[in-house]
Amino acid sequence: MLENFNLDNAIRKIPDFPKKGILFYDITSVLMSPDAFSYCLNRMDELFGEAPINAVVGIEARGFIFAASYAYKKGLPLILIRKKGKLPGQTYSQSFTLEYGEDTIEVHKADLKTDINVLLVDDLIATGGTLKAACKLLSKGGAKVHAIFSVIGLQFLNYHEVLKGFRVETLINYQGE
Repeated sequence: MLENFNLDNAIRKIPDFPKKGILFYDITSVLMSPDAFSYCLNRMDELFGEAPINAVVGIEARGFIFAASYAYKKGLPLILIRKKGKLPGQTYSQSFTLEYGEDTIEVHKADLKTDINVLLVDDLIATGGTLKAACKLLSKGGAKVHAIFSVIGLQFLNYHEVLKGFRVETLINYQGE
């Protein structure tokens, strides 16, 4: 374990992306650093290694990377949540509001079993809207969200209010400019 690893130094910050006034926190730089990526997976294991989870759920797209790696490491099934129309077969769907419109996410019905405990993984939590929709989506199939994990949390967007009632773990939090 890299005890004194500074994750902030591994996260690339891109000003004015995707529009002026936004500071984008880019985890692709974390993936370029074996030490940073290993740190994230090891911290996930410290947080959830003994948790009663039966599957890991990844949210499209960058959430897949951390979820898949952790699921492999723990020998657990990986469930994917994708944007509408990307999964073949029967799906559960959940629509939700974004600041610029609406979106819909889906999961295969066959992937969810009643009463499984899942770890829900994404790369970054902003407002928490996508993760809240994912929790509703998973509950449609009988899954229970044991915890939500993200590498980065943007606390200044108050995601804790949206995700109230869920255990939320992040590795680094930003307070805004």
